[in-house]
Amino acid sequence: MSIRIKLKPGREKSLDRHHPWVFASGIHNIKGKPQLGDTVDVVAHDGRWLGRGAWSPESQIQVRIWTFDRQEEIDRAFFERRIQRAQAGRDELIREKGLTGYRLIAAESDGLPGITIDKYANVLVCQLLSAGADVWRDTLVSVLAQHYPDCAIYERSDVDSRKKEGLPLVTGLLHGQLPAMPVIIEENGVRISVDVEKGHKTGFYLDQRDNRAMAARFVEGKSVLNCFCYTGTFGLYAAKGGAASIENVDVSALALDTARHNMAINELDDSHVTYSEADVFKLLRQYRDEGKTFDVIVLDPPKFADNKAQLSGACRGYKDINMIAMQLLKPGGVLLTFSCSGLMPADLFQKIVADAALDAGRDAQFIERLSQASDHPIGAAFPEGFYLKGLVAKVW
Repeated sequence: MSIRIKLKPGREKSLDRHHPWVFASGIHNIKGKPQLGDTVDVVAHDGRWLGRGAWSPESQIQVRIWTFDRQEEIDRAFFERRIQRAQAGRDELIREKGLTGYRLIAAESDGLPGITIDKYANVLVCQLLSAGADVWRDTLVSVLAQHYPDCAIYERSDVDSRKKEGLPLVTGLLHGQLPAMPVIIEENGVRISVDVEKGHKTGFYLDQRDNRAMAARFVEGKSVLNCFCYTGTFGLYAAKGGAASIENVDVSALALDTARHNMAINELDDSHVTYSEADVFKLLRQYRDEGKTFDVIVLDPPKFADNKAQLSGACRGYKDINMIAMQLLKPGGVLLTFSCSGLMPADLFQKIVADAALDAGRDAQFIERLSQASDHPIGAAFPEGFYLKGLVAKVW
């Protein structure tokens, strides 16, 4: 007999729209004694069946729905179907862009809540961030090993959000033999080194692929300041795009070393490239005080808001850094600015950048709106899947 979660009256509306989350505040009662990660059936207050998901008693999101099809069981075949569908949905993109690195599974947006899987050449990197994902780890590894027999499988579940699920942070090899780091991937004819053990997130930011290519449109013969550069890939595209000078700025010396390595493996002359180990906020103020200017500036900062309580502070941070960047741009210069904070609405981010232009005493025109690459899809019923917002602004 299945474990049943009954909702309070009226709380079934989001599930009727196939949104996959059930919050603790919406639960009326529980029939049975589910354990962490167990599969449970969710019903409306009148008993109508709504969905089947994973139980997570430690989280505010106490059920994440696996399926809205009552006939679909959660078993090995279920995960196999989901992974095969996700791969099929990316095959055309892989051929078009010449990708050897891409996001295979984008969690809720691919119907696998809490599961992120990135493929870097012959390594699959998994992040399992929910109780349900954790329970099905061995099954996932078995399916992946069968369908990607040439790949090692490595886990990077070292994200603080696991603590909200009552789970420990976990990293390590799950299957096969990990090749020597870094792994080399290709996108748009560009070679990029990725360290899946020590790199950010699963090792790299695949979601900025299209935006890196976009940036290359504006750089020929220009001076480029690449802020929060991490492993320097915006700078790499700028070099291939014919930029006259490039400055990569990051607080991490290790990241800057990788940026140099990326230039080398693409056989690019980096005599016009500088690598500055510095706090971006402080360096931008220093350059403003010195009267230094650039033609193109890229602002790709880390997430400023992990929860709603941090959003107002994030707004101040985004406004401050965009204001100073605009003050450093030559008239007619281009600012590519991003927010990867999922809690930051796109319209609010645009307003912040517009207000930054006013405070900078500059006129700005938004000429492009940017988002995450298409292997990071946004499920129609899961708007939270839209997290990366970008703007290209012409600044006068």
